Amino acid sequence: MEVLPEVKSDANRRRLFSWRILPLVALAGGAAAFFGFGFHEILSFEELRANRSDFMTWVAANTVLAAVSFIAAYAATVVFIPPSGTLMTVIGGFAFGTVFGLAYVMVGATLGATILFLVAKLALGDYLRDRAGPGIKKMEAGFRENELSYMLVLRLVPLFPFWLVNLAPAFLGVGVRSYVIGTFFGIIPGTAVYAAFGAGLGSILDSNEEFSPMGVLTPEIIAGLIGLALLALVPVVYKKIRSRPA
Repeated sequence: MEVLPEVKSDANRRRLFSWRILPLVALAGGAAAFFGFGFHEILSFEELRANRSDFMTWVAANTVLAAVSFIAAYAATVVFIPPSGTLMTVIGGFAFGTVFGLAYVMVGATLGATILFLVAKLALGDYLRDRAGPGIKKMEAGFRENELSYMLVLRLVPLFPFWLVNLAPAFLGVGVRSYVIGTFFGIIPGTAVYAAFGAGLGSILDSNEEFSPMGVLTPEIIAGLIGLALLALVPVVYKKIRSRPA
């Protein structure tokens, strides 16, 4: 008995959807394991304060392994514990100094963010875009036209949480190349601020002072980041001016 084309098409769509959902299942399983083994409890300034000496001794004795481990740990926390980026960046500056801490964070953050982006894009991106209204599709078209500039703006402005910017471009059809470039270079200013703060964290730990990483973003720093974001929009404005009829 011959199978109707419509039945074949439905079966193919279901099979394709099941394959696309696998990354989400793996992500959920990884997150459950991350919390199940208590890895999230290690990510606190209290733990860092209590184990500071052993931690720094290990880093000094295992320079390469420490760097690779930190990059991998940073990528994992971005994927499984999205709001942990600020704390990890401060720890990177504390362990490796401003320059190397910045470099390692850039690699780890970009790697983790790209993994999360690809999972969201593969599993849900096309599905949600197919069901999106005309308003969302119009916004997507405008975003994709200048996707690198917009990605830089989203990464530079501290108003947008890192985890949100990891996911939103996946639903707006942003290409992987623009996403990676925009992420890698867009996080440099904010990362440098927190890495520098982490490099000077020792004195705060010695004094047992209470502090908040969010207090690092002074009005002057925020103004500077917004200025950089506006600068990233210059190509968009220029393109729109040139496209106007004479």
